[in-house]
Amino acid sequence: MKKFLTAAAAVLSIMSSGAQTTQRLDASKLNEYGLIYTLPVTGLEIYVEVEHTVAKPGEFYNYARRYLNITDAITEPSHTIKVKSVNVLTRGVADPSNRWLAQFKSGSTPFMILNGSGIPLALNTDEVAEIARPSLPEAVSPAPTALEVPAADQAVTREMTMSTSTARRAELAAQRIFELRQMRSDLISGQADNTPPDGKSLELALDNLQAQEAALTAMFAGTISTYTTVDNVMYEPDTEDFSGAIIARVNSNGLTAGSDLTGEPLYMSMEVLERGKLPVNERGEEKRFPKGGVAYNIPGEARFTISFRGNTLYQAPVALAQLGVTFGLDPGLFTDKKAPSMLQWDPSTGGIILLGPAGQQ
Repeated sequence: MKKFLTAAAAVLSIMSSGAQTTQRLDASKLNEYGLIYTLPVTGLEIYVEVEHTVAKPGEFYNYARRYLNITDAITEPSHTIKVKSVNVLTRGVADPSNRWLAQFKSGSTPFMILNGSGIPLALNTDEVAEIARPSLPEAVSPAPTALEVPAADQAVTREMTMSTSTARRAELAAQRIFELRQMRSDLISGQADNTPPDGKSLELALDNLQAQEAALTAMFAGTISTYTTVDNVMYEPDTEDFSGAIIARVNSNGLTAGSDLTGEPLYMSMEVLERGKLPVNERGEEKRFPKGGVAYNIPGEARFTISFRGNTLYQAPVALAQLGVTFGLDPGLFTDKKAPSMLQWDPSTGGIILLGPAGQQ
């Protein structure tokens, strides 16, 4: 049973709590001691971490075996993907069909804290519940390949640049690789004509020669670059079991729409575990919603399974407001002059997190 709005809008003030914008509503004569708010349905924020591997052939891949005896040189460009992890966070979405007016007695001074969407967070307390959130992976940019570092330009000789023959450039590149190896050997053994004056300078010189050799070798063997992307999709579950729904797809750009056939499907299934039920009295009869009561949700629970390429990446039970029912608390609990109560809601479900004496959180 829902009670729709009849009272004037509440006096409202805006304040900031951390990164979250909140509103404070005070019951007063101006709003006829009524506080208006909206209970949520539960939405799922699905974060998908995708690992990308980009392989590119080198300019001289046809000569890799001949000059360097490389048998596994990359011969074709490729971009492969792998879903590394899936994380699911819940977020309350204001349900316009579930708006309420809590009516308090004249002369009382209860107040309510709402979030920016009008979803209730707390009543008779400024303290809102801290909801534990799992840490999310961060995107990782690709590191420069051997051909993208400054030493790569140093490795290319003038003769290589001037040559118009790929075969000749490959031959010169191979010769330069062996020259660099010899230079490194001479520096390490102390036989170089211009030995660096100290250990740090020697280390820098050796690193530079190694980077030049790696760049020239990559011209034969090719390069492999790896990076990750993290994208998310918002999904609002229904109230019935479902299986194998495509919630998004994954392609070389990361997460994309489920209708984008360039990507591979990310599947989700939902199994209802429990539906919220109205409380009953000692005779087993459902209790009635109290007049002017403070509404809250009694959520249900469902198990969600998310898979990619036949592998289960996420499976866990999640509390959902839309699988539950709405009930109310006697508004007199919050206006008792001797022992007023306070209430904290879960903004993701509209359920009760804490109900107790005001001022004793």
